[in-house]
Amino acid sequence: MAHTLGWGLIGASNIAREWMIGAMRAQPGNAVVAVMSSIAERAAGYAAAHGIPAACDHIDALLADPAVDAVYISTTNELHARQAIAAARAGKHVLCEKPLALNLADAHAIVDACHAAGVVLGTNHHLRNAATHIAMRDLVRAGAIGRPLFARVFHAVHLPPHLQRWRIDKPEAGAGVILDITVHDADTLRFLLDAEPVSAVALTPPSTMAHGAIEDAVMAALQFDNGVLAQLHDAFTVPHAGTGIELHGTAGSIVGRDVMTQRPIGEVRLRNAEGERVIEVVPHNLYERSLACFNDAVLGRGQPAATGDDGLRSLATALAVMEAARSGQRSAVQLA
Repeated sequence: MAHTLGWGLIGASNIAREWMIGAMRAQPGNAVVAVMSSIAERAAGYAAAHGIPAACDHIDALLADPAVDAVYISTTNELHARQAIAAARAGKHVLCEKPLALNLADAHAIVDACHAAGVVLGTNHHLRNAATHIAMRDLVRAGAIGRPLFARVFHAVHLPPHLQRWRIDKPEAGAGVILDITVHDADTLRFLLDAEPVSAVALTPPSTMAHGAIEDAVMAALQFDNGVLAQLHDAFTVPHAGTGIELHGTAGSIVGRDVMTQRPIGEVRLRNAEGERVIEVVPHNLYERSLACFNDAVLGRGQPAATGDDGLRSLATALAVMEAARSGQRSAVQLA
């Protein structure tokens, strides 16, 4: 085994159960050694179900465990900053779910704390790890569509009942489609275009799934610093739309279908003056690639797939979309 990395799970979550525990165990020398939930019984049951040696109901106990070298944070969004900063100060590497925080001040505090402690900070923006998205980025960088002009993201899905809960009724936890899905779109477009959003406009319809003023759908447009205009359609309420990305340039277009997903599926096509062709893509597990990049960063061989700065910048874009939807005005993407 190349090295040993003991993972502590902060949050006994669905995403850890469905994706992250397996991805961690797929890395040479990695082990899931502890789990924390604020409910002791849930922590103990989760640990027993997944073969995790230790369980606790307080972050201090998990961070005091010498077997824990790194933490994966998948609690509700309002807890990320406090937990990530505590982990950094305890000398633990941090992989945090998106959004990195609920506001820019907290996101900066996380980045600063990890930098000061000399630990690796990653944001678990899984989509940039997809083989389809890597292929699309390579095509853009190779000039396959000339100068990029426009982009469209289709990320309207149906949020299943077991994931609805706080996402549709707890604004204090960062509920709503913008911090859950639009932040992914922002990160994916930043990755594909090697460019940064500078402003946003947005509209939200009356909610049909979420409660109160929480948005469960949004249509937005972003302007990037390279001139690209991007259209986004995100929703919790659309069961059969399918997902995708289109990138259109002066010499061609890239069309990705069924690519905004946790699963290693989807198809990429390139259209240009020579016609249309399918781009060969070898699929892989998105989360395993995320963990492999994180392990390399711990070993000093690169960066996480999405860094803390990526998490901050993608959050800033989502917050601009949120402000634009609420104000009805164009909103600048601000990093401070």
